[in-house]
Amino acid sequence: MYRRVNSGRFIGLTTFGIVIVMAVFTWVMYGMAQQVFVMSDIMLDLSDSFRSMIVIQEQMALDIHSMSSDISTLSGDISTMNRDVGTMSGSVGAMTDAMRSMAINMNRMTYDVSQASYAMSNPMSYMWGNSFPF
Repeated sequence: MYRRVNSGRFIGLTTFGIVIVMAVFTWVMYGMAQQVFVMSDIMLDLSDSFRSMIVIQEQMALDIHSMSSDISTLSGDISTMNRDVGTMSGSVGAMTDAMRSMAINMNRMTYDVSQASYAMSNPMSYMWGNSFPF
């Protein structure tokens, strides 16, 4: 048995088997290393994507905060405008009363001007035609 183990043919076949096993092992390890390389590239790209997503989310948070402040200001402005419209609505009634009063006074003034022009154009008939001229 000792001769058989030390024979050239057995050593050659054993060495050849070891080389084959090592070649397969090296090929498997090389394939795994390539997959790890691809995976590390993907993870780096993912990291960059996360960074840009974080920057976008921070900007969105600032925009939302600014929008919230603007909405609060707008709410106050709408309240003020609502109060002003209520005041204006009340003032329209007073304006209507003032216009009615103005129309009545214009009617009286027109009557007075027509009486004065009649008196100027026909003084005699105005004075003796009316029982109460003034």
